[in-house]
Amino acid sequence: MHRRTVLAALAQLPFLSLTSTRNAQGSAQSAQAPGRARLKVQTRDELGTTLVLGLPQAPFAGVGHGDDTVIVFVPQRFRFQAEEGVSVVVHFHGHNSSAERAIAAHALREQLVDSRQNAVLVVPQLALLAADSSCGRLASPRGLARLLGGSLATAAQIGRATLGDSRFPSHARLGRVCLSAHSGGYHAAACSLRLGGVEISETFLFDALYAESEVFREWVVARRGDPATSRHKLVSYFTAGAPTESLNHGLRAALEQSGVLVAEERREGELSRRDLSHAEAVFVRTELSHSSVTWETNALRDALYASMLPRHLGSTWFASRDAGRPIDRRGQ
Repeated sequence: MHRRTVLAALAQLPFLSLTSTRNAQGSAQSAQAPGRARLKVQTRDELGTTLVLGLPQAPFAGVGHGDDTVIVFVPQRFRFQAEEGVSVVVHFHGHNSSAERAIAAHALREQLVDSRQNAVLVVPQLALLAADSSCGRLASPRGLARLLGGSLATAAQIGRATLGDSRFPSHARLGRVCLSAHSGGYHAAACSLRLGGVEISETFLFDALYAESEVFREWVVARRGDPATSRHKLVSYFTAGAPTESLNHGLRAALEQSGVLVAEERREGELSRRDLSHAEAVFVRTELSHSSVTWETNALRDALYASMLPRHLGSTWFASRDAGRPIDRRGQ
């Protein structure tokens, strides 16, 4: 992670009694967990504020891999709106990685900022630098609800003094939730869809469909035909020739058979921006390498652009809705 200004490091905070956090319909409530939350590192740059937290609600806090890290990024231009709550993008990293590495390597902060969406990024530490798809407490009922409750309540209390105009209250309800998963992060995403205790609006898989296709199918079909504001939308990128390709073909066929509106892109840039926004399930075949799928052509940014997350900043991305989406490479 790029740390230009260290505002606080290893500061100890008393654990917060979690306030109620609700889903977009206001029904999910977070549970309190024993222990203490702590701020490990806080940094601020032109993108926003990044909080590296130690939380008892983290997937492996005190168990398994034993790492309690959860990273919360609040964009500089995030503005809390009471009627929206706090919308969140949760990213699950893959094998042999960490939350910190994933944020840097996949340009997660940059892509969220570029999408101009009014949302906060939460990246929990899964199996640390291990070839392991397990997800600890996220495999337990309401695991995601507790994780988000602890993450947002802690970030809000810390942010009272440091977030400035991007601060939000600790009692704010949870807004729209989008899941993002790369590679082995698919299992954490599947567990969150089945057991998370939070209404999840959209799920983005980046070369991550290795198993549990039925979980993703059932989740999409459950809201088939609903308005865009209440449907369950899936976006799945897969690498050409990889094991994920055949599984994506199978899932696409199953969704079409179930009457889901599906869009497929055999070559990146073919689908219009309207197609990306209106389809209930989007499948994108890419020639990129497995490690590059999430970021090199701004896949996460484009999925966020086409999402139903709240956006209050102007954007030219939809200037030509019926034209193919622009494929630009990060760093160029």
